Amino acid sequence: MSYREGKEFSLEDLTYKSYKGVDFEEFTTEDLNELWRKTLKAGMHGICFSMYEDGQQPGDTITATQVERRIKIVKPYTNWIRSFSCIEGNEHIPRLAHMHGLKTMVGAWLSDDADKNDEEIASLITLANEGYVDIAAVGNEVLYRNDLTLEELLKFMKRVRKAIPSHIPIGYVDAYYEFSVHPELVEHSDVILSNCYPFWEGCPEEYALNHMQQMYGQAMDAAKGKKVIITETGWPSKGKSLKGAAPREEHAMKYFINTQAWAKKAGIDVFYFSSFDESWKVGPEGEVGAYWGLWDKNENVKF
Repeated sequence: MSYREGKEFSLEDLTYKSYKGVDFEEFTTEDLNELWRKTLKAGMHGICFSMYEDGQQPGDTITATQVERRIKIVKPYTNWIRSFSCIEGNEHIPRLAHMHGLKTMVGAWLSDDADKNDEEIASLITLANEGYVDIAAVGNEVLYRNDLTLEELLKFMKRVRKAIPSHIPIGYVDAYYEFSVHPELVEHSDVILSNCYPFWEGCPEEYALNHMQQMYGQAMDAAKGKKVIITETGWPSKGKSLKGAAPREEHAMKYFINTQAWAKKAGIDVFYFSSFDESWKVGPEGEVGAYWGLWDKNENVKF
């Protein structure tokens, strides 16, 4: 994800508060580190899986050995893993996650490459029919990138729905507001898969939890009673600030703690972004893109 013009944070818009978050006013740095580690150890619903090492990027084929090594690292801390593609080694993720007792949200990466799209959809269908998919995510932010039209996207969603077992929910992942703009997405989804990033709207960290609650609330309003899952949210630990949003270690720790506390208190399924830092993301997102992980690029827990 990245900055979206016209979606800037506004303090005046903060009206809904279901949970105010932890009062960090008297916390020392060591207090904050300790609470972050306790929060991580307590576990989370789900995590977005980062499989690329330094020097690797999408398009490279990744081995099952590398995928399994990283799954073993995150396994004690999460119940679910979310993957973003079904080819080039990504197909190992749901198979190995299930082997290690984790549930999976499996994504087919759709773009403006028609041949790759067919590969992705065919592999997602195969994985689902083999029993490795607990939720199928058909595309990720393709409307934002203008890679496909709404009609093209809906055709893929219908194709997957028809081809996989009926008990497996399907949906499409995009920013929370897209489901208000395009109610057809809700109609053809079993579950609403919503990305919620206060950082990318330039929101200062002290208001970020409340702003995420607004985002979730908007997706809920659009969902017409269907379940809403936060498929991505997180805060970078390093990089260039975006308006009032500063990527600092302290802010990354506070946001993670508050997100997990709110999600558990409110019973909301959240997939935290992300597991490991990935250097390749500097390209699409600038320096900040490389520092969203709970673990660093060398697979060491950050804090």
